[in-house]
Amino acid sequence: MKLLIDDADVDAITRLIDYYPIDGVTTNPSILAKSGRQPFDVLKEIRAIIGPDDELHAQVVARDAAGMIEDAKRIVGELGPNTFAKVPSVPEGFKAMKALSAAGVPITATAIYTPLQAFIAAKSGASYAAPYINRIDNMGYDGVAVACAIHDIFRANDFDCDVLAASFKNSQQVLELARHGVGASTVASSVIDGLVRNSAIDAAVDAFTADFEGLVGAGRTMATC
Repeated sequence: MKLLIDDADVDAITRLIDYYPIDGVTTNPSILAKSGRQPFDVLKEIRAIIGPDDELHAQVVARDAAGMIEDAKRIVGELGPNTFAKVPSVPEGFKAMKALSAAGVPITATAIYTPLQAFIAAKSGASYAAPYINRIDNMGYDGVAVACAIHDIFRANDFDCDVLAASFKNSQQVLELARHGVGASTVASSVIDGLVRNSAIDAAVDAFTADFEGLVGAGRTMATC
């Protein structure tokens, strides 16, 4: 499973990429608005941080298919290879997906709440389908189960499309999707930090260090003892 950062905070992105094996960054209009900066200024800075080989996902804003196509072509044209245009999974979006796929534009189908939306998006040429895990939970359904069902539908129908799960509230949701083998998850910076935050882990490392320093002296390491 690929792990992406769902954020437009360039400082947070830079820090997380320094520590973790990150495969790319996703954004949406709301995330970009939080930055208070012009969208393409932020997106180009993110592309410079992650480099040309990692994925960058940015969303169209137009409401009709023709406008979505124009938005998507600019997104990919401005941000280069490995850029995916996020297109809402609604009728106008499916129309745009078909045209964009035919033109070779990589697509991430977004705003997915049901397996049938994802099924139609995959048939329309999307490379990813992004179910909203926590938002589905908040509607009274099981977001992880929906994402897993979408993954199974893609494999059963031999679609060249993967799940890009989004909208997480905790690390357990990420773990369950990794266990099921979905294609990718995009996770907010705060949740990524929580994936390995555990006081027991910190205590174990502190104990090892204290025992070693008791043997060779404070501040000494294997390189300096």
